[in-house]
Amino acid sequence: MKGAYAARLCCAGLVGLALISCAGAAALPGPVAQALASGGIPASSVALYVHDIGAEKPAISHGSELALNPASTMKLVTTYAALEMLGPAFTWNTEVYAAGSLQNDVLAGDLIVKGYGDPKLTLENFWLLLRNVRARGVREIRGDVLLDRSYFSAEDFDPARFDGDPIRPYNTGPDALLVNFKAITVQFVPEPASRSVRLIVEPPLEAVQVVNHVSLVDGACDDWVAKLKFEPQGSSEAARLVVSGTYARDCGERTRSFSLLGHRAYVAALFAQLWKEIGGTVTGTVRDGQAPAGARTLTSARSPAVSEIVRDINKYSNNVMARQLFLTLGASGSGAPGTMAKARQVIRQWLAQKGLAMPELVMENGSGLSRMERISARSMGEMLLDAFHSPVMPEFIASLPIVAADGTMRKRLPNAQVAGQAHIKGGTLTGVRAIAGYVLDARGRRVVVVFIVNHPNAANAHAAQDALLKWVHGREEAGRAPRALQRAR
Repeated sequence: MKGAYAARLCCAGLVGLALISCAGAAALPGPVAQALASGGIPASSVALYVHDIGAEKPAISHGSELALNPASTMKLVTTYAALEMLGPAFTWNTEVYAAGSLQNDVLAGDLIVKGYGDPKLTLENFWLLLRNVRARGVREIRGDVLLDRSYFSAEDFDPARFDGDPIRPYNTGPDALLVNFKAITVQFVPEPASRSVRLIVEPPLEAVQVVNHVSLVDGACDDWVAKLKFEPQGSSEAARLVVSGTYARDCGERTRSFSLLGHRAYVAALFAQLWKEIGGTVTGTVRDGQAPAGARTLTSARSPAVSEIVRDINKYSNNVMARQLFLTLGASGSGAPGTMAKARQVIRQWLAQKGLAMPELVMENGSGLSRMERISARSMGEMLLDAFHSPVMPEFIASLPIVAADGTMRKRLPNAQVAGQAHIKGGTLTGVRAIAGYVLDARGRRVVVVFIVNHPNAANAHAAQDALLKWVHGREEAGRAPRALQRAR
């Protein structure tokens, strides 16, 4: 107990030292230590792991055994597992079947749409799928439209559980027939002549009504979302969204997306709208169901490959797509229906086969949008070292945001020498800030970097994490001459 207390005292005295050595921990670079102290973040709430590719030991291992919440950097575990187990070329199909006879553009029976968990079945691709059904000679459906969502288990999912904001699209739960991320997008269009704001809803669904009480005002745009109030009403079957507040003319046109309906209700409403637009009719209803024996395949839609999907997940930290990928691993590795429990088991088995022991690992949904998920900086770092030697390394690293260039890191360190030289996934939750990935240092060496902060002041950790990236990129190896002298030789 006394030793632990002494370590905490040692780690608390960070200001002004070039290198700070704490009991049981490796040294922290001075700029990192100073930034942590300035942000009110104790070293006991911080985990760092820095390891040169090919080196026997890490250059920095501070608090690296702590089991911490990694926020969205947990997506690195899910996406690396998917690239290796599914393969970079793996794709998802969405299939359409006909149960009944088809004559003169009339299907005397049911139409079945079966999903297999496509993470990126967009509005445009779903529309093209239905157009292909029409092109196969189906105009009138004298039966029901069955939505087969059985490839994933219908597990209870509360979109309000994480942060109490169930209409935000990032809180959308996974589904085997996820279309357009189950979202509607509201476009705000100022009309100065009438001093009003037009709200354009896409896609326009009969099951969703948007009520406009927004006033157009003069002034700077500033935080335009904070000046609006979004009040959901109704149910998951039929919803209203009342939008009120003020909207500044200087904002120009802006968009905001919402998730209001349940999965079945959303696809049912979208199918009805698009089928009508392309000249089709349905006698029955759109409901859940499965293809009966003897149903024949009409057509299908293929998703982008896993290599593209993981890029979207990591570059833009897409939680919905990460959950879809996580359940796909469960269904693919342990049989349908995919469940969270199966996905966890499959990933643990994969890690064990690779010799990556992670006894502290806790995965809830594989996206990092969780208060339960845990991993240590060492485990994350060792997995990144392993990934660098994997056949899927090029696809994996290319999926990570490039500092100062793209994705969620595009605005970080734009004028630093490390800009464009690091592939880094970030993670942000209340009380959590994390980064993990690879830095190409000034000597052309690849370095694994993991930095996780779990503390009420974690929002102040950006400066320390940026300082670490700059330090790793520009550090000199002990005993070597400065770069200028080496070039002169």
